[in-house]
Formats: sequence, C-alpha cells, structure tokens
Amino acid sequence: MNRPTTQSEDSPWMFWRRRRHLVTFLIFLGISNIYMLRVNLNVAIVAMNSPYNVTLSNGTIVQKQDFNWNSKMQGVALSSFFYGYTCTQLLGGWLGTRFGGRTVFGLGVLVTALFTTVTPLAATTNFYLLVAVRVIEGVFEGGTYPCAQAIYAQWAPPQERARMTSITFTGISVGTVLGLQLSGVLGSWLGWSTIFYITGIIGLLWSVVWFLVVKNCPDDDPHISAEELKYIKNSLGHNEIAVKTKKIKHPWCKILTCLPFWAIIATNFCMTWSHYTILTLLPMFMKDVYGYQASKSGFITSLPYLVMGITMQFAGSLADWLTNKNIFSTTVVRKILVCGSFLIQSICLALVCHQTSIVVIMLLLMTEIGSESFAMTSIFVNCLELAPQHASIMYGLSNTVGTMSGSISPVVTGFIVTDHTLEQWRDVFYVASFLLLMGALLYGMFARGEQQPWALVQNTKTKKDLTIDEKSHDNKGYVEERL
Repeated sequence: MNRPTTQSEDSPWMFWRRRRHLVTFLIFLGISNIYMLRVNLNVAIVAMNSPYNVTLSNGTIVQKQDFNWNSKMQGVALSSFFYGYTCTQLLGGWLGTRFGGRTVFGLGVLVTALFTTVTPLAATTNFYLLVAVRVIEGVFEGGTYPCAQAIYAQWAPPQERARMTSITFTGISVGTVLGLQLSGVLGSWLGWSTIFYITGIIGLLWSVVWFLVVKNCPDDDPHISAEELKYIKNSLGHNEIAVKTKKIKHPWCKILTCLPFWAIIATNFCMTWSHYTILTLLPMFMKDVYGYQASKSGFITSLPYLVMGITMQFAGSLADWLTNKNIFSTTVVRKILVCGSFLIQSICLALVCHQTSIVVIMLLLMTEIGSESFAMTSIFVNCLELAPQHASIMYGLSNTVGTMSGSISPVVTGFIVTDHTLEQWRDVFYVASFLLLMGALLYGMFARGEQQPWALVQNTKTKKDLTIDEKSHDNKGYVEERL
C-alpha cells in the first residue's frame, strides 16, 4: 500500500494528524470512560441509602429511603466490581497479544457501558443481582489495562513511552473528577438512576469512535504517513518489531522467576490498595466523619484527582527527560520516582485522620494523589522495559495481584468501620500507609529498568536492514525532534 507523506508532522498542535498521538488521545478518553463507569457507584450508593422527603398528594411530607444497606452490604457492593476485574487481568493480556489490544480494549469499555445502563433495574430488583452486574462489568473491564500494553508495544516509541503513558493516564483523573462530580449533581437533581444511564451512554458513544478509528498496529492504519510509520518502526527497534511478525511463546518459567517483575507485582498491589482506599471509600469517609452528602461529597472528593491530572503531565515528561538525557539510568529513574512517591503518599495518609480541618485534610489528600502519578507512570511502563513482547501478559499478571486489593480493601473497611467513627477510619488509613512503605522498600531493592536477557528476540533481518536501523537509532533524537 502506498502511504501518503504529509507535512502534518511539522504542526505539533495538530496531534490528530500524527496517528500515534491520536491513538494516545483515544486511549486517554477510553480510560476516562473506564473510571467514570467505575466510580459512579461510589457516589450513587450514598444517595441510594440516604433518606429524602416526598410530598404526598394530600400535601403530607414523608421521608423515604430507597435502600437501607448496612456497612458490610455497601462494602460488598463497592468491591463486587473488582471480583470480576481481578479474574480477567491475565486473560485480557493474553487476548491482547493474540487478537490485538485495540479489539479487547474496545470491547471492555463497550460491554461495561451496556451493563452500566441496566444497573438501576438490577439494584431495584435484587441486591445480589446488582452485585452480579458489577462483577460482569469488572470481567470485561479487566482486560483493558493489559491490552493497553499491547497497543503501546506497537505504537509508542521508547523515547516517548512515559510521556504518552502520562497523557493517557490523565484519563484516570479526568474520568474520576467527571464521574464523581457528574454523579453528585445527577444524584441530587435527577435521582441516582440517571447517574448510570448517562455515564453508560457516554461509554457507548466512545466505543463507536474507537472501533472506527483505531487499528492494532501502525501497519494496519491506512491513514498513517510513510514518514511516521518509518519513525515508529525504527524507534521500536528489532526486538519490539518482532512482536508483530512472530507467534509469541511466553517463557513462563523465566517470567515467574524474574525478581524485577515480582518487584512490580508487589508494588502494584501496594499502590492499588492505597489508590482504591481513596477512590472507592472517600465519599463514605466524608459522609461518616464530616456529614457531606452526595452532591457535596462528589465535588470534594474529586479535588485530589484534579491535582493528579496536572502532575501526571509532569510525571511522564520528567521520566523521559531524565532517561533521554542520560542523567540517570532507567533503573535509577524508576526507583526515584516510585519510591519517592510512595514515601510522600505514606506520610500523607498517616496524617489524614489526625487533622480536624477539612482544608488540611484535602491538602494532604491532594498531595497524596498528586504524588501517585509519578509512581503510576513508571510502574506501567516497567513491564514494557523488562520484556516488551511479553508486556501485556506480564502486566495482566501484575494487575491481577494488584487489583485484588480493590476487592479486599472495601470489605476490610466494612468490617473495621462498623460504628462510622473517626478512630475506625484512622485504622483504614494506617493500613494503606504501611503498605506503601513496604512497596517502596521492595521496589527500591529489586526493581530494574532494562530489558531482561531472556526477553531478547533473535533478529532475522538482513545485514543491510540492520545497518539502516542502527543508523536510524543513532539519529533517533534528530528524527524525534522533527516529529
């Protein structure tokens, strides 16, 4: 196929003309949808279990409450998503390698959005039917992050990888802020059921655009320019290009005995426990301790994620700058960003429940969530650095262990916070703080940022091709600047 060579590469603001950046933008929107669909219940459950006034036909005002779930039932409802989400991480990574990340990622959002629209019907029918719907949503969403690894392995040049990751991960902040605030407003104005209808429809609309625009790899995209296609291939190099052209056999023994990979797994678990402690339980904490209702808690609890959206932009650019300028090795950069972030987060969480001022508490939480972006981008690209051709299944395994915390944390909190007191919530934050310290210790000791010897792919190119590619790598800085 003859591909057009365009001059769009010289217009940095026209990101949609550079297909790798358009793919990055659409993954960003996809992750935004993922988090909107994930957090809508966090706010809705407050409105679903709160009494409200109803005026009868004779003018009498009575109080009504749609549901009266205790703390343990609410913990089960909030954690049910993660029962399914945890089970399909590894499967999603394998499917992404086998059928392409684009297909599995898109289906994950599409099916989750469909089931979100039937959540109100499920909740009013039976509590356990609601739990089943959330489990199914988790099953289909579980493959999205591992499949993103498969997409990045084909589309993201190594020298842009952390920056592209930080842009797409901004979707976590955007989706969380929109999901929490939109859910709070909708729950107060139009009723809690509209929270699920509207967020579900938004996810369905994104899915249509995704399947029309995105392809599994640059070679399959008829709209990519010859110049950009050549740049991506030369930047990825021999080992990563081989991912597309060979049937991949995963060396499970090597993967499972790789100590740096286990450092990623342990760190992912600790980070995710902290992340979901805040994301899932903060609206409930604000209601129990400070009496914030759905609309106000949606606004308050979204503030830390506004900060995260800002710091995420600096996180990826800082990581790429430190490595591309050879200021530190990739291993040292990863350890500085992850361990430094974890230490700051641990301190902030330990201090939260010792404060009486809501302003101080929100500043601590904004610092904690804002710092997380530096660790999140580094951990996500670390599997690509260790073994690019196996990154999707490695991240799937890592996220399987990591997301276990998403299902465990709300249940543990439900058993701890039985009387909804500040003292009980203090124990919840202590657990998260301790796990972050353990994560920093393990990552600092065992993490690596270089491709592992067992992950090297035998190169089958001709000597002429190797010479051309080596020259391209020597001049990758020049090419990157042009693009």
